[in-house]
Amino acid sequence: MPRYSDERKEAVLAKLLPPHSLTVKQVAEQENISEPTIYKWRHEAREQGQCFPDSDHPDPEGWTSGDKFAAVIETAAMNAQERSEYCRSRGLYIEQLERWRVDCEQAADLADSRRQTQERESKAQRRRIKALEKELHRKEAALAETAALITLILPTGNGHLSNLVDWR
Repeated sequence: MPRYSDERKEAVLAKLLPPHSLTVKQVAEQENISEPTIYKWRHEAREQGQCFPDSDHPDPEGWTSGDKFAAVIETAAMNAQERSEYCRSRGLYIEQLERWRVDCEQAADLADSRRQTQERESKAQRRRIKALEKELHRKEAALAETAALITLILPTGNGHLSNLVDWR
């Protein structure tokens, strides 16, 4: 298995980005590198926080949500000029980036709402479990008391219930 330098990997991965926006298959054919190797490099770069769109969707709207989120994070601390240059280098419009930022904020709000709903449901389930356990304990105590009474009432020798009628 051939070893590739970091510079070569970066150059190959750069072909996946705008302005080239080549597919992994196209880059693999041009560079004579296997597709799985390029997919692995792209995956590793994504794990390091770099933004690499899916090659099947070179249009920024086809980027994965993870890539969109990475772009929002990368540009969060940038001023307008730096953000414009970033967008040009990635083939984006500033409006797209702004829309993705709003989508990320709404997703965070939705996640908070879901978490609060789950916490309320969990609390209600804990209360229900506690009430059911209390009821179960009460019924077990009643059953034990009933068993004790039956043991006292029934004669030990003959096994008939005739004494039970007399007891009333």
